[in-house]
Amino acid sequence: MRIQRHYHASGIYAPVRRRRRGGGGCFSALVLVGLFLGLLTLAWNWMDNWLNSAAGPVDSSLSGAQAAFARGDLDTSVQLARQLWERTPDNLAALTLLVRALIYRSYSEYNRAIDREIALEIAAAAVERFSNNPDALAVYAFALQADGQPLEAAQRAERALQSNPNQTLARLALALSYGAVGGFDVALREGQRAASQSDYPLDTLRVLAIAYSDLGRYSEAIAAIERAIILNPRLLPLYFERALYALQVGDADAATVAYFQVLAYAPDNVKARLRLCELSSMMREREAALTYCGEVTQRAPDWSEGWYRLGREYFLQGDFAAAQSNLHRCSTLQTLQNVPLAERRFECWYLQGQAAEILGDCAALVATYNEFLAMVANTGLPQTWSYPPEGPPQCANVTPPP
Repeated sequence: MRIQRHYHASGIYAPVRRRRRGGGGCFSALVLVGLFLGLLTLAWNWMDNWLNSAAGPVDSSLSGAQAAFARGDLDTSVQLARQLWERTPDNLAALTLLVRALIYRSYSEYNRAIDREIALEIAAAAVERFSNNPDALAVYAFALQADGQPLEAAQRAERALQSNPNQTLARLALALSYGAVGGFDVALREGQRAASQSDYPLDTLRVLAIAYSDLGRYSEAIAAIERAIILNPRLLPLYFERALYALQVGDADAATVAYFQVLAYAPDNVKARLRLCELSSMMREREAALTYCGEVTQRAPDWSEGWYRLGREYFLQGDFAAAQSNLHRCSTLQTLQNVPLAERRFECWYLQGQAAEILGDCAALVATYNEFLAMVANTGLPQTWSYPPEGPPQCANVTPPP
């Protein structure tokens, strides 16, 4: 049994059981649970908004920022923690919360990677002022690993632990750093050592889930991330990770429920729609895939990944004209946005060219192929698309448009 990946505009996620031929059928237990959770989420959101509006001025102290983080309101948490840090630059607790909130927010949506850069910048400035402070070093290490610098993160984390072996955040940063470079057993050991302490229980469970997943212990990863969700049921990155672990064990239904939960809390979330597009395509639910991919391009027209996924889906369905058009948007955006060559999605050129070849559009095929060759020549990536030196055989005498 599979559930269809459809999301209702009302914000209530209701996976619908696929009907069997000749029969009616009834809702599965998973559907009923999903519907109940969706209704409960909406009611809770309404009640929470009402209580917040009636509560008067927002607490601008550290407790106010912590409370916002605890309810998954990362925007407010970042705002309050930043204000507190600017007023009291010696308040390392405010710094820690600010950096953590920024990093978690960066994983919540497709266009929030800038938050990791900001977190690193803030943490770097702090460690310059408190160069030997284990708390400042731990925050900096945590920001470094989130920014993809595991080696330097490990060095800073170890320095912090030398001064204070009980610095949990430093140990978590160390675990994540080891995991990033393939030291999965060490990562799990450090995560388990962090779990023996009482600080940062949510972060610890998340790190344990990542470590278990890296080791292929997916059921333990799922159990750990579900415990983290219980601690903060509104923290969106946890649901993305829950979905990832579900897919690793082939549980597409659980992944769907996790993505729908993101949309229940954040109806405008583009990243969840892209994941549902990918999942629907994987499950060969073509209509749903086109719907979600189309919503991604509508809500984020400057995101090349959305156009790639939509173009790829049209290609898989045999609509090569639509595939060529959407993939052209993908390649054009990457060029206009000066995406580094090593980070470009070359499939936008390759599949676009294949669609043009199938359609007999020689002018577009030659132009796309030449652009592809020019990019490959300037990178160390292996070339995966080649024709004879004179170009595509059926288009040998075609000159591409200027």
